[in-house]
Parts: sequence; C-alpha cells; structure tokens
Amino acid sequence: MLFEELKQRRTIRKYTGEDIPEKLLNELIETACRVSTTGNMQLYSVIITRDKEMKEKLAPAHFNQPTVTSAPVVLTFCADFNRFIKWCDWRDAQQGYDNFQSFFTAAIDALIFAQQFCTVAELAGLGICYLGTTTYNAPQIIETLQLPKYVIPVTTITVGYPSEIPEQVERLPLEAIIHQEKYKDYTREDIDRLYRDKENLAANLKFIKENNKKTLAQVFTDVRYKKEDNEYFSEVFLKIIKEQGFRF
Repeated sequence: MLFEELKQRRTIRKYTGEDIPEKLLNELIETACRVSTTGNMQLYSVIITRDKEMKEKLAPAHFNQPTVTSAPVVLTFCADFNRFIKWCDWRDAQQGYDNFQSFFTAAIDALIFAQQFCTVAELAGLGICYLGTTTYNAPQIIETLQLPKYVIPVTTITVGYPSEIPEQVERLPLEAIIHQEKYKDYTREDIDRLYRDKENLAANLKFIKENNKKTLAQVFTDVRYKKEDNEYFSEVFLKIIKEQGFRF
C-alpha cells in the first residue's frame, strides 16, 4: 500500500552518478505545484542547480555538507512575493505585501510546495535530503543565486538516485504529537515515557558518550543547536529578510 511505502521513507545523502532527466524533474515540480497555496497566489519559486561550480559556491552556505556537491541536483525553495508584487504593480493594483504577514504566508507556501516535491520525488524512486542550513546562511545564498527583492530562501533539497538505503531514524510515538480537541500539556511522567525509547537507542547512547554529555537533550542544547548559535542566526536571518524588502 502507498501508506506503507511512505512509512518506510528515509533521508538519502549519497547518490549514484546517474543524472535526473530534465523532463522528469519538470514533471515532479509540475505535480508539486498542485499542492495547496494561499489564495492561489503561488508565492514560491525554486532554483535548480546542476552546474558543478554553482554547487561548489553554494556548499559553504550549507557548512560544506558533502551532499550539496555530490547530488546531481540541488533545489533551493524560496518564499517569493517578487513575482506577485510585479503583477499587481503592472496591473494598476495597489499592493501591500512588504510586511511580516506576507513573508510568513510566502514561506508557508514555499515549504508546502517543497514537501510535496519531496513526496512525489520519492514515489518516483529518487532520494532527497532536506538541508536545514538554508535559513542560517540566507545572505550567502541570496548573493550566489542573485535573488531579487522580496525573495527569501527558506529550504534546500538535494535530490538524486540513492546509492545506499540507510537505516530509518527513530520517531516519537504517535501519542507524543496528537492532542484531542484541546492541547493537553505534558507532565514530567509523560516526557519520561515519550522520550524513553529515543533516549535508549544504541545510536543515541553512543552519541551522548561521544559528546561527553549526560543526556541526549544536552547534545541538542550544548552541541547541535546551541543558544548562542540560534540567537546569532536569528539576527542574520531577520536582517536579510528586512533587507529583501519585508518590514517588521
């Protein structure tokens, strides 16, 4: 069944040398465009990067993750109000989209579009890897891809034919994310129960030891996503959003 196939999905970071035909890639993108979008405005764009030199220019913005230069295709998904604002301006329509609400609306559109692309790409036999580094170094990406005013990169996806199928990473139990009718806050006992399996996985126990930490949570707070890094990249991203034309 389709559900079972989707439940078996994995993030793919290593690819074969086989290229993705332009016809197939365009068909996948066209299919993804059928996803829901705010007011049917389609406030997104995607930059396709195949050129080796361009991928090498993008790599530092993604902390030189090998998947950026080894993937046959790198896709940068952007929140894009540029196109819609130009349409309004050139049709004598007074627009007011240079604000936070508009940016956030476009970001939602772009992320839904990106996820739909990932789903159809995987169903077509391709592998994808989502890069969360896009918003960290948005200024470099904007410069490299020559993104105009009102266009902000929000996520990057590498895509190609898998060269290996890695083990599936863990997920929290369904109980952890479902709330019936109203939000039911978590007790200490709830957190202990819901995170127990995750904390006791051999791979995560090894991760704790390698990083000289006492708990898995400390790996996240002290190593992977540190407070000072979050605050720094927040300032960088907010600044570039404003520089790209959105007023907060």
